[in-house]
Amino acid sequence: MKKILTGLVLLAAASFQVQAQSQAQQTLQVAATAVPHAEILEFLKPALAEQGVNLQVRVFTDYVQPNVQVNEGRLDANFFQHQPYLTEFNRSRATQLVSVAGVHVEPFGAYSSKYQSLADLPQRAQIAIPNDATNGGRALLLLQKAGLITLKPEAGITATPRDIQDNPKRLRFRELEAATLPRILNQVDLALINTNYALEAGLNPSEDALVIEGSDSPYVNILVAREDRQDNPALQQLVAALKTAAVRDFINQKYQGAVVPAF
Repeated sequence: MKKILTGLVLLAAASFQVQAQSQAQQTLQVAATAVPHAEILEFLKPALAEQGVNLQVRVFTDYVQPNVQVNEGRLDANFFQHQPYLTEFNRSRATQLVSVAGVHVEPFGAYSSKYQSLADLPQRAQIAIPNDATNGGRALLLLQKAGLITLKPEAGITATPRDIQDNPKRLRFRELEAATLPRILNQVDLALINTNYALEAGLNPSEDALVIEGSDSPYVNILVAREDRQDNPALQQLVAALKTAAVRDFINQKYQGAVVPAF
C-alpha cells in the first residue's frame, strides 16, 4: 500500500509539473507568407520560447485566407500585408482587423524576362499587375512614377487600368492574382510583383527590378490581429521581439536591401 501511495504522489507531482509548464507556455499561431514574413518569425522562435511563448507559424500562399482565419479566430494573428490592403479588406469584408505593429517595407518592383529597361518596352506591351485593389493601384502608381502612364488626378492608391488618362505606348494590362505573377513572367512583357513573391521565385529586387519603389514607400508590412485580441500578452511579446535590434540586423543581412526595416 505504501508503494502505491508513493506512486500516486509521484504521479500527482508529475501531473502538476506538466500542467504548470503548460500554463507557463503560451501558444501563439500566426499566419505568414513564406518570404520574408515566415523567415522573420522563424528567426524569433528561440527567443520567444525562452519567454514562454510557443510561436507556431502557418505558411500561406495567398492574401485572403490569412485574414479570414484570423477574423474567424482560428489563428491569433497574421503577418503578410500593408495597411492599405488591410483597410480595403476590412471595408469589403466587414471585418475589424487591426494593425498591432509595423515591421518592414518590401519595395515593390517591375520585372521582365524579355527586356533590360523600361525604355525597351514596345508599343502595346503586355503588363501584368496584381488584381487586388491596393496592390494593383500600387503597381500603376509605380508605372506613373516611371513615366510610362499618367493616371487621372482623382485616382488614388486603389487606381485601376480604367483610371489611366495617358498611355503613350498603348500598354495592355492583365490583372492577375499576385501570387501567380512570377510564374507568368515569361508570358508577358513586364510584371509588377510584390517583393515577397519575387524573393520566393529567386528574383533579386535590388538587381533584377527594372524600376522599384524607394525606401520612402508608405506600404509598411504589419502584424495584424482581431481588434478584441490585440492586447493578448503573448502577441505583445511578439510585437516587442519584432522591434529589436536583432531583427533589424537579421533583415538587413539576409535581404540586402530587398526588405527594409521600418522601425
